[in-house]
Amino acid sequence: MIEKELEVPTRAGIHARPASMISQTASKYKSDITLKKENMCINAKSIMGVITLGATFRTKLILLVSGEDEEEAASEIEKLFKNRFEE
Repeated sequence: MIEKELEVPTRAGIHARPASMISQTASKYKSDITLKKENMCINAKSIMGVITLGATFRTKLILLVSGEDEEEAASEIEKLFKNRFEE
């Protein structure tokens, strides 16, 4: 299992477009991919789940990835955050 702390890099937070990018990227992988904010855990493959996190600018999220392709999945999702969701 891989666990990484990510910080929301954009002032608009995670709205529909970044949530879509996260869920589409997560859905490419077989691994279980979870995003955690405080006591909320959601399936990162669910766009509605990602949106319901209500992650605003500089919110800290924990990315949990477990499965056969966990390294690649974690890397790709981390890359979305580092690239500021291409905004």
